[in-house]
Formats: sequence, structure tokens, C-alpha cells
Amino acid sequence: MTVVDPGERTTEDAAPGGMPGPLPAQREPVEGVPAPPPRTRRRISPLAWARRVLPTPTGTPFTFVYGLVLLGTALYADLGDEATVNQLLRDSSTDAAHLADQPLVVLVASALWVAGGLYSLYGLFFALVLSALERRIGPARAAGVFLLGHVLATLATELPVAGAVAAGRLPEASLHRLDYGISFGVMACIGALSGLLRRPAGWTLLGFAALMCAQDLIDFADPLASWGHPIALLTGMACGPFIRDTRHPPEA
Repeated sequence: MTVVDPGERTTEDAAPGGMPGPLPAQREPVEGVPAPPPRTRRRISPLAWARRVLPTPTGTPFTFVYGLVLLGTALYADLGDEATVNQLLRDSSTDAAHLADQPLVVLVASALWVAGGLYSLYGLFFALVLSALERRIGPARAAGVFLLGHVLATLATELPVAGAVAAGRLPEASLHRLDYGISFGVMACIGALSGLLRRPAGWTLLGFAALMCAQDLIDFADPLASWGHPIALLTGMACGPFIRDTRHPPEA
């Protein structure tokens, strides 16, 4: 009589054709040992979700404080005296004439207004995108990306206007066009954030921004803004190697 190890198969266990037979029955649960509880997905409360997505004074101080300033100016632009608001916007404009006269003042002042006021989508994008970016790279670097996109895209679109006026290709009135808002800075932050997110979230965000830029170029309602947005987006993408923390993988 041959002794066979219970854990081994024999030729008698094989199915016709030499194929292995059915696997042994699984071990039955041990009596007296409770089964592990089923896994349940944790539900995030609306308040917890808002704290993760929207600016907070402790989690995203730069976005929170800057957002309050933008909210205040947007309210004043919509509800304040129209003549006073128009004068403030003209004084804050980063047109070629102001950039030649007082560049630092208007570069800062123009970023204190949201074009379109309370009804602008860029106000919403600012809150969501900058909050997500600041949580990943900190307030200083998030502010740096925003400022870099705002300044470079402004100079890249306004300086050619000044050159064209000097060459006689554009009228002198082009030096005094109204140009203000946060859209260049927000677009740069979108470009930077897209490189920090895992796929496909990063590609989705980048594709959405690219479609916005393409729509601007197709409509061409404001030529300077239409070219400034893709410039700002590329600026933010170029910041990726300098802001990415190689010790941590991209986040969803």
C-alpha cells in the first residue's frame, strides 16, 4: 500500500485527458471565531469635503487671504459707484502706457480685480485650483507660480503692442487699452497643478485648460487675452520640475 501525502495530487485525481482534477474543498470557518466585519466606505460629510476643496485660513493661508481680497473687490466692482470703479480699473490696468510708467504698481493692482466680478468663472477656478496647488507645494511656491504666470503673460502680450505702436503699425490708443484680472495667474496654476496630479486627473485638467485656450483663440474677442492664456498655461507647466517634491508621488 502506497502512502500519499494529503496535500499532493495523484494520477487518480486527474481528470480525463491528464488535466488536473477539482481543487480540494476550502477550509470551513472555525467555530467560535467571529468573521471579520464587512468593509464599509467612509462617507465624507459636506463640511469635511469643503475643508478639503475650498481655501481655509490654516490649510491654504495664501489662497484664503487673497481670495478674501478678490471677493471684496468683486463686490465693490458690482455694487460700488460705477464712475469710481471704472477709474480704479483704468488706474490698475497693465496697458503698455502704465507698464512703461509704473510697472510694479499696475502689475500688483491689476491682480486685485476679477474680470467679470462675482459672476466670473475665474473666481471659482481661483478658489479650487489655488487651494489644491497650495496644499501640495505650500503657500510660497503657489504664490510664486501665480505671480510668474501673471507677470510673464502680461509682458509677453503688452510689450509687442508697445513695439507695434512705436513702429506705426498700431494706433496710439492701443497703449491705453483696459487690461486687468487674475486669469493669467490662474491659468499658470492650472498648468502647474496638472503636473502634480496622477493620471488621468492631470491630463483631464490640462485638456480642459487647453480647450479653454483654444476657444479663446477661435473667438479672438480679446487678442491679448487670447494669446496670454496659453502663454500662462505653458509657464505653469514649465514650473513643474521646480515645484515637484520628488520624495512624494503625484497625488490624485
